[in-house]
Amino acid sequence: MDEQQEKKTLTGKIKTFLIECKRVFQVTKKPTKDELKTIVKVSGIGMLIIGAIGFLVHLIWTLVS
Repeated sequence: MDEQQEKKTLTGKIKTFLIECKRVFQVTKKPTKDELKTIVKVSGIGMLIIGAIGFLVHLIWTLVS
C-alpha cells in the first residue's frame, strides 16, 4: 500500500493539492476593516525598520571602505 502512495500520478497529486486548498479556503475568513488596517500598519512598520537597517549597513559599509 505504501508503494502505491509513493507512486501517485501527477493527476492524483494535483487532485490532492486542490482538495487541501479547498479545505484551507473553507477555514479562512475575510478580515474586517480594523484587522486590515492593523495588518497594513504592522507590515509598513516592518518594512521601514528593515529598510532603515539596510540603509545603516550600507552607510557604515561606505564609510569603512
